[in-house]
Amino acid sequence: MKIKRFSPKQKRVMCWWGPKSADRHCDAIICDGAVRSGKTLCMGLSFVCWAMVSFHGQQFAFCGKSVVSLRRNLLQELAPVLQELGFRCREKRSENLLVISRGGRENRFYLMGGKDEGSAAFIQGVTLAGVLLDEAALMPRSFVEQAIARCSVPGSRLWFNCNPEGPQHWFYREWILKSEQRNALYLHFTMEDNPSLSPRIRQRYRSSYSGAFYRRFILGEWTAAKGLIYDFFSPERDARPVPRGELEEYVISVDYGTANPCSFGLWGLSGGVWYRVKEYYYASRRTGVQLTDQEYAAELKRLASQHRIRCVVADPSAASFITALRQEGYRVIKADNDVLSGIRITADLLKRGRIVICDTCEDCLREIALYRWSEETSGRDAPHKDNDHAMDDMRYFAVTMAASEASEGVFCSVARG
Repeated sequence: MKIKRFSPKQKRVMCWWGPKSADRHCDAIICDGAVRSGKTLCMGLSFVCWAMVSFHGQQFAFCGKSVVSLRRNLLQELAPVLQELGFRCREKRSENLLVISRGGRENRFYLMGGKDEGSAAFIQGVTLAGVLLDEAALMPRSFVEQAIARCSVPGSRLWFNCNPEGPQHWFYREWILKSEQRNALYLHFTMEDNPSLSPRIRQRYRSSYSGAFYRRFILGEWTAAKGLIYDFFSPERDARPVPRGELEEYVISVDYGTANPCSFGLWGLSGGVWYRVKEYYYASRRTGVQLTDQEYAAELKRLASQHRIRCVVADPSAASFITALRQEGYRVIKADNDVLSGIRITADLLKRGRIVICDTCEDCLREIALYRWSEETSGRDAPHKDNDHAMDDMRYFAVTMAASEASEGVFCSVARG
C-alpha cells in the first residue's frame, strides 16, 4: 500500500506525542467525525509508532467492537503500512496477539472486543502501557472504563476514535465535552481531511445517508435521531410492480410474534436487485386468535408457493419457530439483530435501489410510512416499538443478505471509519 500524503489534521494525529509537539502534554487523543475521514489509519499508525519509540517489552491493546471488526476495519489496512516502514508484525491468532518489533525493540499488542457489558471481564487483570479504542462510542461504558483502568504503566496514554452518535451518549458527554478537563487532545474530522478520497467518492457517501445519519456520518454532528427513520422513502413514489416471470432465487425473512404481529417477506432476486414481491402479516390481537408454530409454518409454506426457497432469515429469538421450520426442511439463518447498524444498512440498500418494496406489500409500505425514532432520551437511539414488525423482517433480510453477498458484489454494507 502506497501512502501519497497526509492532511494537516492527520499529520497532527501522527505527531501529537512527539517531543517537539505543542500537544505533547496531553494524556489522550480523541478523534471523531465523518465516515471515511481518514482518522482510523493515521491513529493506528501513530499509536504503534509512539509505542515502539517509547517502550520495549510492554503490553498494549487494540480494542474494537469485536476482534473480527478490528481486524477488518483497522489491522487489514494498518499491517501492510507498518511492514513498508520496516516493522515486523507477527500475529498469533489463537491468542489474539500481534507482536511488533523494529530496531531491537519488541512489544505485544492484544486484540480485544467490547461487544457487550460482559466484555469488561476479558480485559481485567492485564497491565497495559497504552490502549487504542477503535469506534469507542459503540462499546459499553464498562468495557471502555476497564480498558482505561488497565493503563497503569508510567507514560501510558489513551487513544479514542469514533463516529458520532446521539448527544446524550455517555462518551460524548464524559470525554468529548470534557476533553480539556481530561487533558485530552480533541480533533474533529470531515471527509475533506482524507486526501485519498476523490470528489466522486465523497459525493457517493453524501448520497448514501439522510436525516440523522447524514448529520452524523457526513457532517460529523452528535445529533439526536428524530422523526421518520426512512424519511427519504415515499410509498407512493418508490413502490414498484412485481417483476414479471420467475426470478433468479428466493429468500423469506421472518419477524416472529405470538401476541405481537408476525411478519414474513418473500424476496426475489433479479438483475442484482432483491424485490419484496409478497408478504404475510398476522396480528393476533386484531383477530383474537393466536396461531401455533405449526400454523405459522403452514402460512410460510403458502407464501413460498411453488418457489424454491434458498433460505429463511429468521428472528434470532424465535427458537421454537426456527425448530419448526427446520423440521419442515427449510434452511434457516438466524438474523443479525444489531438494530442501529441494521437500520443504516437497510437505508443504504433502499436508497441505492439494491432492495425494492413492491406495491403488493401493503403492510410493509404502511409501516415504512409510520416507522419513527423513539422520543425517549435514554442516550441510545431506538425505533418506536409500534409499526415495526415488517420493518424488523426487512432489516433482518437486508443485513443478513448484505453480509453473505458482499463478496459477490451484489450488496455492499456501509463501511465506517
